[in-house]
Amino acid sequence: MKRRDFLRKSALTAATGISIPYFITGCVRPTHRRIGPNDRFKVGFIGCGGRAHALMNTERLSDHADVVAVADCYLTRIDERAKATPGADKWVRYQDYRKMLEKEKLDAVFVPTTTHARVLACITAMQAGCDVYAEKPFALTIAEGRSLAKAVKKYKTVLQVGTQQRTIPINAWASKLIRDGAIGKVKEVLAPNFIAPDRWKPLPAEEMPPGLDWDLWCNQTELRPYHKELQFGWAKWWDYDGVGKSWGVTGWGTHALDQAQDGMGADDTGPVEIWTEGADAAGNVRVTMKYANGTLLKCHSPLRQKDDKGHNVYHDLGAIFVGEKATLEIRRGSLVCDHPELIKDAPPGYPAATNGEVVWHIKNFFDCCRSRKRPAAHVEAAQRATTLCYLINIVRDMNRKLKWDPKAEKFIGDDQANKELSRPRRKGYELPKEFA
Repeated sequence: MKRRDFLRKSALTAATGISIPYFITGCVRPTHRRIGPNDRFKVGFIGCGGRAHALMNTERLSDHADVVAVADCYLTRIDERAKATPGADKWVRYQDYRKMLEKEKLDAVFVPTTTHARVLACITAMQAGCDVYAEKPFALTIAEGRSLAKAVKKYKTVLQVGTQQRTIPINAWASKLIRDGAIGKVKEVLAPNFIAPDRWKPLPAEEMPPGLDWDLWCNQTELRPYHKELQFGWAKWWDYDGVGKSWGVTGWGTHALDQAQDGMGADDTGPVEIWTEGADAAGNVRVTMKYANGTLLKCHSPLRQKDDKGHNVYHDLGAIFVGEKATLEIRRGSLVCDHPELIKDAPPGYPAATNGEVVWHIKNFFDCCRSRKRPAAHVEAAQRATTLCYLINIVRDMNRKLKWDPKAEKFIGDDQANKELSRPRRKGYELPKEFA
């Protein structure tokens, strides 16, 4: 689709008030601007919540790029973010990100939106010629994640997903150590037992705050009456996420399960069987997944663990790999091994409670935007790790053993479970048919 057609289509939408999908099958993606080693990226943000604050104020972002435009369906968020971000006086501000993508000539876009709005925003940005940094979980459903992967392939987009342990030097080194066989064949991988989402229960409508485009916020989901619990507590509800808050399956669970996949070398596959094994003391149902090579991934460990000195143990963000020769625990930014000699050459760790790990991830993203190479947290790795999150939610919901075909990304012989792989999308917020 030519840029003038894109603009004409948008003008029609604005004039008529009719919500029209922004995608035309067979559209041609604009050519990337060549970014030289000394050139700076022109960057936009879609979503200006708390995660945007962390990304905007990361030193590696300012090393490589200038934030020139921001968009948020809740204008108050932009005002809040501007007060806390140097250089915000230079931003061009939009309520509708689609208008930002039409008008601004951006090289890359960061997408720390709500989960239910993320894939549509990412694909729209790709069609506008942008590379994309997408927060995790990068999709609302398994099918939606595959749609995004198809779009990345078609448009040759550099897409980095915010599972930043992929670029923390000590984590990446340890994952490769395991893949290279240092601990022997991996028999089990132990991960925390993360919290499941809740089903939304209707609440009385509340007065909508000024500056909020509620239709755009609801996006693909049902246009429900406004309630602040939806706007600010969306991450724990099934319709909007798989529990993207800290202790949730698609929150810190995404990081831990991505770490598991990375260490197992399973970026192009997944388990073949999934089942539940009762509940832990907190009432969270334990889940076990079996891979074709016999490795078991057990999400059984209680959350909020502490060491013998009472300090938090950041295994909540990683995994324990039990091999035939040794056991290696990969935490965010540190390692523990029952054979210390195996990790004597590991890169330095760092304080896991800081936000410092993002600097490597953002640098990797911009380096790949220049080189056109695949980034560390590429779309296929993200799809496979996020799939684990949703398999956990689905098997808990079904409460029976499920068989999974990781190639077809379908449950075997279970029509009811397969219905959970996708969701109907509200009119005006459909994905392009070629990716659906």
